[in-house]
Amino acid sequence: MSERRSIGSILRRLFLVDLIKGLAVTLRYSARALVEPRDGANPLQSIYTAQYPKERPNIPERWRGAPKLNNDPRTGESLCTACNVCALVCPVDVIQVSHASREFRDGEKVKKKKVLTTFVFDTSRCMFCGLCQDNCPTLCLELTQEFELAVDSRAGLVWDREMLEKGINVVTYKK
Repeated sequence: MSERRSIGSILRRLFLVDLIKGLAVTLRYSARALVEPRDGANPLQSIYTAQYPKERPNIPERWRGAPKLNNDPRTGESLCTACNVCALVCPVDVIQVSHASREFRDGEKVKKKKVLTTFVFDTSRCMFCGLCQDNCPTLCLELTQEFELAVDSRAGLVWDREMLEKGINVVTYKK
């Protein structure tokens, strides 16, 4: 009995039975798509092939992609108050915030104010969970819809304040 099983399995491997079965399923699906088009449409339209990068895919509204630091649209200054909440709430410690104290006069009083000096975001380790965005009191940190984060080296995945404020360059291709 064990000899038959071993001979049967050897013959299945020799004649590639599993591969032929898989190809048959694929060909049946393709033939059905060509013979039975959807709602009288062109038969080739029922076969879906993504034409990326010429056609950008529809990204879900709740997608969390590349981080961005927002600036005040009126003054152009950063909305970040260097409160460090985003760095404290980040579960993988990818955010580093540094600040300096700046004195300014408010009438006769001299007050101190925190000013953001550096903001570093390591996208190579980020899980894109959105906790930093959700806990930001000034809504300065945002995870955008951009998903193309590929770079040539790992050092390119560590973004400084300038890169975060500028955002990533989206290359649009023409059809």
